[in-house]
Amino acid sequence: MQKRQILFIHGGMTFKNRADYLNFLKNVEIKLESRKRWHEDYLKKSVGNFCDIIKPRMPLADNARYEDWKIFFERHIPLLRNGVILIGSSLGGIFLARYLSENIFPKKIKAVLLVAPPFDNSLQGEDLVGGFKLKGDLSLIEKNCKNIYFFFSSDDACVPLEHAYKYRKKLPRADFVICDKANGHFKVSQFPEIVKVIKAHLK
Repeated sequence: MQKRQILFIHGGMTFKNRADYLNFLKNVEIKLESRKRWHEDYLKKSVGNFCDIIKPRMPLADNARYEDWKIFFERHIPLLRNGVILIGSSLGGIFLARYLSENIFPKKIKAVLLVAPPFDNSLQGEDLVGGFKLKGDLSLIEKNCKNIYFFFSSDDACVPLEHAYKYRKKLPRADFVICDKANGHFKVSQFPEIVKVIKAHLK
């Protein structure tokens, strides 16, 4: 029996112009130690025996453009099987939200899991531009997949809880999980809440 596929779309950043992007490169904090994130070893150890985890490196993640991501994402679709689980983190979350709200997905999706996706350009200290703007009607997401989960952190200064409430108004049938120990923007090495949801959809 084939393993269930998980396609994970990572986060990224967007900038209004090249000057802002270059300023970011000149001033971003540089750290030499490796960061342990939940979507790396932890996810593989937790569900890797049951799932094939696909993690494409999306184009120009630090200066992302929606149309670039859309092209690269669609190149993966022919390789996906029915029953795939889609996970999007941060910018990857709003990418999936926009894509699935505007396109009929050609494969059956088992579940869509969106981790701290911004809803609009009301972020503190960051600009959500580059085409990552949701349209008014998100109902096609629910037609593409009935099992939709949002994960937000109660102490996330990057994507605050108000974004969860905005999604809830648009997608009332989705499940929302509010985490209290996610170190802000889910900068954690373990994420048992999402593993629980994934395992519930492996049957």
